[in-house]
Amino acid sequence: MATANPNAVPSSGVIHIRVRHTANFTVLANRLLQRSGSAVTVGVAAYIFSLPDGAPITIKSLRAHFDEGEILIARALRELEAEGWLERRVQRTPDGRVVTRTYVYDAPGASATPSKPLPAPPPRTGQPAPAPASAAPNPEASSILRALPHHDRRLTLSPKEVTSLAPAVTAWLKAGANLTTITEALTASLPEGQLHSPAGLLTHRLRSAPALKAPTPRPKPHPFQDCPKCDRPFRAPEPGKCRDCRARAAA
Repeated sequence: MATANPNAVPSSGVIHIRVRHTANFTVLANRLLQRSGSAVTVGVAAYIFSLPDGAPITIKSLRAHFDEGEILIARALRELEAEGWLERRVQRTPDGRVVTRTYVYDAPGASATPSKPLPAPPPRTGQPAPAPASAAPNPEASSILRALPHHDRRLTLSPKEVTSLAPAVTAWLKAGANLTTITEALTASLPEGQLHSPAGLLTHRLRSAPALKAPTPRPKPHPFQDCPKCDRPFRAPEPGKCRDCRARAAA
């Protein structure tokens, strides 16, 4: 049996007892793990890199895992973002919703293309689940059409009519319209009496309505700053005191 060479063992300092992992492990860059500064930042980074795609990494979810408070967690995320380890992007999902996705990079400057397509986030309570991009008709568009009788009973549609009109409603959604905008356009100022063809009327309105422009993307929020007086995190374009500390100083 081979014996360890005593001359190869350091006389002091760390001595590694290596084990080859075959499952449930994460590979991290020494550049990240050996960065100087806050140990909290390294710990938060290591935890984030160990999570599967889709796991939440909001300040609230991170606080539920770590003992550190909001200030230290927010500072860690800000440092990781500034160094290029993570990036927040506002994006539109295939079903038209606007969401914020966080990309985590194995190395700063790496490609932002994920290894597999990103799934659409789960729908908010009370909303239908989004359909895959190839599915037709769009469930959200169908739901809007099926809900029209709640505003006017005369707008009751058959399943076949819903399927026929859904693509036009989907086009409105992709153009930036929301449920309220579409519903008001389809139900406002309807003629009196019986409607001869509700589906024909809705088809006409969906075709003749003015073109909608996609909503202007929200501006990127200011970065988090730490108040040197109370250590409270706040958003601002440049470092300085928070609003409350400025008000107290001016009083």
